[in-house]
Amino acid sequence: MSVSIEIIVNKSEITAGTRGASLGPEAVMTAARKKGSLLFGQYPISYSKTRNDLLDQEIKFPYAKRIEGLVEVYDEMSSRVKTLLNDHKFPLVLAGDHGSAGGTIAGVKAAYPNSRIGVVWIDAHGDLHTPYTTPSGNMHGMPLATALNEDNYPCERNEISDYEKQLWDRLKNTAVEGQKVRPEDLIFIAVRDTEDEENKLIERLGIKNHTVSDVRAKGADVIIEKIENQLSGCEVIYVSFDVDSMDPTFTSHGTGTPVPEGLSPKEAEEILCKLASLEKVKCLEVVEVNPCLDENVNKMAEVTYSLVESVVNTLEQR
Repeated sequence: MSVSIEIIVNKSEITAGTRGASLGPEAVMTAARKKGSLLFGQYPISYSKTRNDLLDQEIKFPYAKRIEGLVEVYDEMSSRVKTLLNDHKFPLVLAGDHGSAGGTIAGVKAAYPNSRIGVVWIDAHGDLHTPYTTPSGNMHGMPLATALNEDNYPCERNEISDYEKQLWDRLKNTAVEGQKVRPEDLIFIAVRDTEDEENKLIERLGIKNHTVSDVRAKGADVIIEKIENQLSGCEVIYVSFDVDSMDPTFTSHGTGTPVPEGLSPKEAEEILCKLASLEKVKCLEVVEVNPCLDENVNKMAEVTYSLVESVVNTLEQR
């Protein structure tokens, strides 16, 4: 029997440093309609609440920009994801920026509180910063730190207020108190743009990264086999796909922080479909399409839609 897919559209973009990611999910839907696809009419779709109104207000916390709104976004996403999983649905999340993914992970953990949760993070960036280490204050660089319940005090560079700390602690304790994912159950694919503080944390925690070179040298089958082996102790797996994992020369620069030397769309498709075929994968998220930055009209959204279509077809065959 195929999985029962439900789509969550999350237009939050309060954690990015550029504007336009809130338009990403609709841009992907537009790409589907342009292609003549009825995919988004075939599955239930719900729209999560956002706090994008904070984009029109003064930033209160320079090292955790708009964190007061992100707390609400985390609560919203964790509740929606938990509800769908408890109803034996497969949440397919189309999100704006990557900052809310920590809320998605919290929802997965809340639905499976007694299970080990594996995370496959396909991204150009590590997203392991904290308010104590961030050079920018943009919180789309921090979701994995919340999932790991990590402050990275050894690399502290910023002094934050007591209220910021309270809000940060609330993010880390969304839905389920404390750590949602063990470091050994977090796997990177295509991560290639990290700062020194993140590198030290990756080394300290022993987080595995399958580089683009690894993917090309070994092939997707070998990479997926290694992931399955590493996550063999996990009962549930969440997959997060940031479109900046792909090389912009193959797609466009229609994402907030494009990085060269990434995956090709074909490589991304193969990896995503092989992951989607795994029974342990219970939730998949696609993020960071930004049509405002796309020099090729809506090319990034069109590529992303093709990936989503392939993933859905794979899920339907499970």
